[in-house]
Amino acid sequence: MIRIFTYAKCGTCQKALKFLAAGKHDARVIPIREQPPTKAELKRMLARVDGNLRRLFNTSGQDYKALNMKERLPKMSESEAIDLLSKSGNLVKRPFLLTANGGTVGFDEAEWKRLLGRD
Repeated sequence: MIRIFTYAKCGTCQKALKFLAAGKHDARVIPIREQPPTKAELKRMLARVDGNLRRLFNTSGQDYKALNMKERLPKMSESEAIDLLSKSGNLVKRPFLLTANGGTVGFDEAEWKRLLGRD
């Protein structure tokens, strides 16, 4: 089962949902602001992005800027960052896609085709 965490007003999320619909992929859509990914899901995704914590963060978001994450993130432990992300869906890079075999953050059509087996 495909799970995708999105924000309804996010243009990139809308593109990702259209891509899934066009490919007739059955996906559970989860509102990221109301239900952020769990710590386990975030750790799983962290492994998919080669341990680069910054890639899990919505670096262009207002919350990221308001919390001065550009300065704070390099000083945070992995545990602290994962805990913060699990409590604030606004901070999480979206769309956040999880599949049985992996996952990815953001929407890159070529990557999604590869991940979902549509080359």
